[in-house]
Amino acid sequence: MIDSQSVKGADAVGHDTRGYDAGKKINGRKRFIVTDTLGLLLCVVVLSAGRQGRDGAKPVLLDTYLRTRVRFVFADGAFAGRLVDWAAMLLRTTMSIVRKPADQRGFAVIPRRWAVERTFAWLTAHRRIARDYERHTAMSEAMIRWAAINTITRRIARGGPATRQQKRVFTTTS
Repeated sequence: MIDSQSVKGADAVGHDTRGYDAGKKINGRKRFIVTDTLGLLLCVVVLSAGRQGRDGAKPVLLDTYLRTRVRFVFADGAFAGRLVDWAAMLLRTTMSIVRKPADQRGFAVIPRRWAVERTFAWLTAHRRIARDYERHTAMSEAMIRWAAINTITRRIARGGPATRQQKRVFTTTS
């Protein structure tokens, strides 16, 4: 699955690598990620937020093509159009555009898309990743990979399913 996320850039982020995402009204960078169906990070590319989804997806799809054997990618409507033909012709990768139902109002979980959205939620849980603080995009990509490794390592170490912490009841002794 492929998706993008715009994040604000700190003052340290150079003006040559930051841009303005008019749709989300964010001045910073845009992260493009490809995940597997479980939501585990496969590839990441960080670009200026001024790049359109279809244009920014090309580097991350090319990186995915060179690093993995993935040849089928789910995407949302922002990646529709000529990108689908480009991926099929040059990368021999099939892109399936997952659209929201026409009668949908408000928020609803879209099948096949929730895994990549959940990955963004996992990544932004790391304080250093919530905003882009890095001067170079390569360092931002490395920090995102580190956050993904940290997340999966904690899940493996936990050894069981996630459980919510129960409310503590304090009793007073007289």
